Amino acid sequence: MTVMADAQAQIELNEGYRLPVLLNNGDGWHMAEILGKKEFQGKHLYYIHYEDFNKRLDEWVPEERMDISKAELPKKDPKTPKKESGKLGGGGGGVGTGAGPGSRPVTPEKELLNGTAMTLSLSNKKSSVNRKRKGLDEDSNHTMQTGVGPCQIGDTPIHSRNSTPTPNLQPQTPLPLDPQEAPSGAKVPRQTGSMVAHHDDIVTRMKNIDLIELGKYRIKPWYFSPYPQELAGTPIVFICEFCLKYVKSNKCLERHLAKCLLKHPPGNEIYRKSNISFFEIDGRKSKSYAQNLCLLAKLFLDHKTLYYDTDPFLFYVMCEQDVKGYHIVGFFSKEKESTEDYNVACILTLPPYQRKGYGKLLIEFSYELSRVEGKTGSPEKPLSDLGLLSYRSYWSQTILEILINMKPSEGTDRPIITINEISEMTSIKKEDVISTLQHLNLINYYKGQYIITLSNEQIDTQLKAMAKRKVRIDSKCLHWQPKDWSKRGKW
Repeated sequence: MTVMADAQAQIELNEGYRLPVLLNNGDGWHMAEILGKKEFQGKHLYYIHYEDFNKRLDEWVPEERMDISKAELPKKDPKTPKKESGKLGGGGGGVGTGAGPGSRPVTPEKELLNGTAMTLSLSNKKSSVNRKRKGLDEDSNHTMQTGVGPCQIGDTPIHSRNSTPTPNLQPQTPLPLDPQEAPSGAKVPRQTGSMVAHHDDIVTRMKNIDLIELGKYRIKPWYFSPYPQELAGTPIVFICEFCLKYVKSNKCLERHLAKCLLKHPPGNEIYRKSNISFFEIDGRKSKSYAQNLCLLAKLFLDHKTLYYDTDPFLFYVMCEQDVKGYHIVGFFSKEKESTEDYNVACILTLPPYQRKGYGKLLIEFSYELSRVEGKTGSPEKPLSDLGLLSYRSYWSQTILEILINMKPSEGTDRPIITINEISEMTSIKKEDVISTLQHLNLINYYKGQYIITLSNEQIDTQLKAMAKRKVRIDSKCLHWQPKDWSKRGKW
């Protein structure tokens, strides 16, 4: 401690410094970057981000938890190196990817999208999802498909950070990738809907709300949300669980609840089974509620949220019902008109209700709406880290459930199915079906045809997972008619 004190006398820590910080649970030291500093009760506190950790773990720490003797000066941003010819990824001189005669196509997505049939085969071999994907036989021409599917995300962070809030603190819409920094040839996400270009800002990197009270729960936020500045200094932000109005004290909340007439979200109840209900909210008709919902969601979504202008969006809020009313569990939003067939813009299960199967229920409900519309749908890309895991799990379970229950076709000893048929049965977009099959390492190419190979291990895992899903969407309980928003003069 004496060494740290002597170092502190020589170093004045500021934003950008890197140094080891003792983890909150006392489990060793981890390198962190200082994002901000403040003085509290005569002591300096530093807002730090642990390197390679999610931003939701960022926190204020005192000097006692910092090894100041190992502090590193802020690094200058390196200049972007010039591109050199002859490198991998260039136009002509890369490693060859052609296949010999008789081998399967290098990228089978086009064939599968065009309706090529696949044979279902059961194998006693162990699943190879967690090992490296290799060819069926290195000496033969048939290999296992390893191409990256349309929904897979590489090593880069899934999202970028939030944009700078406007002076009146309106929620900003985040972007997963800066178009100017996108590598050559990379597909940049669209800049419409719930996506918009923005640049990192030190203010939005720091959580501004310490704690919220929503109904019977007190929840620690994960990320910055552009609530009014006067709320940032309060120990707890109190939120009405019915209209989502935010106030700065419990007394204010009591006065509000005495006047609040809502006991459920301000929309049409379109689904009810047992104690679970879904409400459809029009972002134009219930603008105040929709904006408050966006602010609440931004506390738990790092980069992806809606425009402050909620008019082009519909919100589907899932609630648990009891004698006191309808308590919000989670929600998803979607554009009224999506040019790219997105059926979800943002999706969130509130932390108290996570790990209870509600995330999959929200996803399943979004696809049920797509089924009623007679469309296939897909979530807006890119997905957050937790969103990607949830969708991967849902896609995998849904597709495997169909494959396991298939019966052999007439005149054949094995079931035969196409990507189009799987997509029509599940309302999952064809690209997502192919991506999931590739992720599960199920597609093989053997003797001129595609084969889906299921191992006994995969079947057992699937059956156990389905047994845990106690709550499912019942299509008979949905009372909803889709609207053709393109024929309406105004949303």
